[in-house]
Amino acid sequence: MALSIDVQQLTKRYDALTALSGISFSVEPGEIMGFLGPNGAGKTTTLRILTGMIAPTGGSVRIDGLDVAAHPLEVRRRIGYLPEHVALYPELRVQEYLQYRARIKGVPAGERRRRIQDAFEQCALTDVPRQLIGRLSKGYRQRVAFADCLLARPKILILDEPTVGLDPHQIRQTRELITQLGRTTTILLSTHILPEVEMICHRVTIIDKGRIVAVDTPGQLRERLRGVRRVRVQLRGEPQAMAEALRRLPGVSGVSVAGSDEGFEVFDVETAAGAEIREAIYRLAVERNWTLRELSQTAASLEDVFIHLTTHETT
Repeated sequence: MALSIDVQQLTKRYDALTALSGISFSVEPGEIMGFLGPNGAGKTTTLRILTGMIAPTGGSVRIDGLDVAAHPLEVRRRIGYLPEHVALYPELRVQEYLQYRARIKGVPAGERRRRIQDAFEQCALTDVPRQLIGRLSKGYRQRVAFADCLLARPKILILDEPTVGLDPHQIRQTRELITQLGRTTTILLSTHILPEVEMICHRVTIIDKGRIVAVDTPGQLRERLRGVRRVRVQLRGEPQAMAEALRRLPGVSGVSVAGSDEGFEVFDVETAAGAEIREAIYRLAVERNWTLRELSQTAASLEDVFIHLTTHETT
């Protein structure tokens, strides 16, 4: 049976820096929860507290009803944790490393071979059991670390950027593995790959500057922006002048730079509900002698929601 995660009023301070400001959220048994936030938002700090690696300044975390601070060893036995940067032993072969880790995790001697073989198959490592870890690619090392997470067959998985360093084929395999594991395991998934979250997560928690700004299903989060329209514009001209002019148009609530393409600047223009600004943008481009290549309205995505909730300045 999968276990639950309950976080209440969690705070973490480092001298004058407040990394977490009383955050609260829960992950239900058997749920895959996406955990999103920009760099420096407090994601990794939260994950380290959940796994008992660091202590909070205030608040509480309960895993399967157990307080992490009071019962750290019991909690760790229930968790499989994959950090973003995993320290492996480069001088060991893959099979040797997993045997060593299985012993440390208390996997019964009679089950170790079966558990290691299962981990090899689940993480697509069957072709490298005798390879030295130090000679593996970054993607293979990430898969070895994932296999390590699964040896004790934990009922909770906390995954910090599990697809970092993987190629598209490996990312798809990992996504399928997470989906499969989610049928019997509670998973907290921290990732920057937003389409991945939309595909596999039941709910999403978004953290920004140490505070929770949203907890909901991907679909419900998109509904929040249903009344907000986003227009994609590609213009050739002076970037700063174009951004400022777009921002001054009536009905525009925000302008962000989405990149550049063959000399054209790509802008995402956010408008208030009911505002239709495409004609105004066209007239502006004609008046300023800017070359207009694209002017299209886009539906809200999880990426739009994420940017909307975590962007504090427009460009």
